[in-house]
Amino acid sequence: MTGSAGDGLLVVADSRIHRLPAQVKIVALFVFVLAVVSTPAGVFWAFALYAALLVGCVVLAKLPPLVVMRRLAVETPFVVFALVLPFVATGPRVEVLGVSLSESGVLGSWNVLAKGTLGVIAAIVLSATTAPRSLLAGLERLRLPSTLVAILSFMVRYLSVVSDDLHRMRIARESRGYSGGRAGHMKAIAGGVGALFVRSFERGERVHLAMQSRGYTGRMPLLSDSGAARVQWIEGLVISLAAVVIAVAARVVGL
Repeated sequence: MTGSAGDGLLVVADSRIHRLPAQVKIVALFVFVLAVVSTPAGVFWAFALYAALLVGCVVLAKLPPLVVMRRLAVETPFVVFALVLPFVATGPRVEVLGVSLSESGVLGSWNVLAKGTLGVIAAIVLSATTAPRSLLAGLERLRLPSTLVAILSFMVRYLSVVSDDLHRMRIARESRGYSGGRAGHMKAIAGGVGALFVRSFERGERVHLAMQSRGYTGRMPLLSDSGAARVQWIEGLVISLAAVVIAVAARVVGL
């Protein structure tokens, strides 16, 4: 079951990970990704352990595997780059099924695929277990500059509005019998994007004036007054700290 309108990528479920404060999950994601990135590419067993930790996290969060697999499509550009790398990289060559590949390119391809996939899955777990408003509150609790929090909050609020405007413009164009070719479609899309930009800019000015008339002084109200208990920090950082231990062990072995 997916989240309701306005919940973004949230997957509604009752799990321990869903109940953790957003700031704990954000720090856990940062620490986990840092541990994965710092691991030497040639220590394959470390990446297997990272994958096992993430699988356990997905199961604990009660996320449908198909949802995770569909959202992995976001890393498609990195996959394409990784698949091309063995053919274009320089250095010693190795024959694989009659195809000459670069040894450094093969290792680099594995490095990009393994670390990119692990990082994306970790980010999917965060986005699927945390509502957008909770994420903003977590960033606010982590002392992210208030201006950036305000910008992100407006983006979350009006992204669906702008998307709906674009959808209505497309329906209106097609309902009037528009059937231009490929070049005609590009021209229509360019014109629609320009009109949408002007409309969004004017909406932004109206919203700003409305906020000022209601006493806005340049600082948004706090999104959350509640922090995270020590037990929640410990519970939320268990997997990330385990990843740090794996990364340290991988570096020691690689020396």
